[in-house]
Amino acid sequence: MKIENIKTLGQLKKSGYTTTSIKDELRNNLIKKISNNEATFTGIHGYENTVIPELERAILSRHNINLLGLRGQAKTRLARQMINLLDEWVPIVEGSEINDDPLCPISRYAVSLIAERGDDTPISWLHRSDRFAEKLATPDVTVADIIGDVDPIKAANLKLSYADDRVIHFGMIPRANRSIFVINELPDLQARIQVALFNILQEGDIQIRGFKLRLPLDIQFVFTANPEDYTNRGSIVTPLKDRIGSQILTHYPETIEIAKTITQQEAKLDTRQSDLVHVPDIAKNLLEQISFQARESEFIDHKSGISARMSITAYENLLSTAEHRSLFSGDKTTLLRLSDFTGVIPSITGKVELVYEGEQEGAASVANSLLVDAIKTLFPSYFPKIEKLEKENEQSPYQELVNWFFEESGFELLDDISEAAYKTKLDSIVPLQDLIKEYQPDIDKNDSYFMKEFLLWGLVEFKKLSKYRLSEGFRFNDLYGSYISEL
Repeated sequence: MKIENIKTLGQLKKSGYTTTSIKDELRNNLIKKISNNEATFTGIHGYENTVIPELERAILSRHNINLLGLRGQAKTRLARQMINLLDEWVPIVEGSEINDDPLCPISRYAVSLIAERGDDTPISWLHRSDRFAEKLATPDVTVADIIGDVDPIKAANLKLSYADDRVIHFGMIPRANRSIFVINELPDLQARIQVALFNILQEGDIQIRGFKLRLPLDIQFVFTANPEDYTNRGSIVTPLKDRIGSQILTHYPETIEIAKTITQQEAKLDTRQSDLVHVPDIAKNLLEQISFQARESEFIDHKSGISARMSITAYENLLSTAEHRSLFSGDKTTLLRLSDFTGVIPSITGKVELVYEGEQEGAASVANSLLVDAIKTLFPSYFPKIEKLEKENEQSPYQELVNWFFEESGFELLDDISEAAYKTKLDSIVPLQDLIKEYQPDIDKNDSYFMKEFLLWGLVEFKKLSKYRLSEGFRFNDLYGSYISEL
């Protein structure tokens, strides 16, 4: 029988429907997905062999779950995707505040209605998308918010005394009966509020203003927490931790390829930007390497973490910088330039927590140093490594390029020059073109211009050339020649 034809308790009984707890429901559907080789959690990259198997084992064990990790590690997304493991529709007693199961009612309202109307009790159907509740733990959360309280307005309207349990207004957790309930940033919840969760997690009991209620709530709890919170803002009280079945550690992407996949998936771009700006793969690698450098930087507080959102917003800023430039130059299409990376600085400075030494350096200076470190780290992947001490008898592969700058008075790449002028400028450096042909022979012509800039910036950081920031662009010189020529 189709669910749209099942509108009463009697029809539900005839359909053969049986009651299943939410934890068994999640478990059964997970088993089906795994047996059918279906993906259980989609769009979450880098967790295939770490976090997701642990989460699946926790669901199979019918555990309440705590996802522990630094910011930007997809904890909330994992929790939200658990609704895909629920049955598509479940029946509830029509009008019930707490999603009463018609075959196993627990509220006074549902029990009384079924006693009065029997098989004629009306039922409705709840979609799995409505079986998810989420609460951000903040210091102002009260027991009344999450458990419930006596409602004086209800008592007055119904002309009931405060001794009657019908005056109770249920909080978020009872209303999430037969649902997944997520509490984000659990350590931020005051200890006395955490204590109120003890019996709900273990026995399903709740107590409101002295009313003795036995409500065996059927809830899958998922908590998220940041390790930093354990010391800086609060903690999870020990008896509550004891009642959480599985604690699963999340982590940041372990490779640049995984990080790139996440950024490309999550970045919110206008199609006009995607059509306008050509982004070489090396530029994407460089952007992700900035985050990897940040997670190792001595100027940044590692305990606060470097969110994946930093790379995502930096990528959006990067394309907007190129778009902004092309709007002024009038170019219909443009190649991303390394100089455009100066536009991602605001995306970095707002997402890193600096230690004392970093504060002394300044957020913008730290962001610039991350870009420099990223270039130095990636450089040996594309061109011969530059050693600090070179052998006297061996000529550096970069010598002709350095000589070119020695003979030139100065080479400037301005921020707002047109696409044609930009290409002409870089093409004028013949030794630069020769190096690209030798060490990156298969590179796409459009990508080669970014690679040329990357090579120049790399030689600057390895002390082969010098670079000066002008108000309207960058000037590249040889390291000492310009000083000697002035003398």
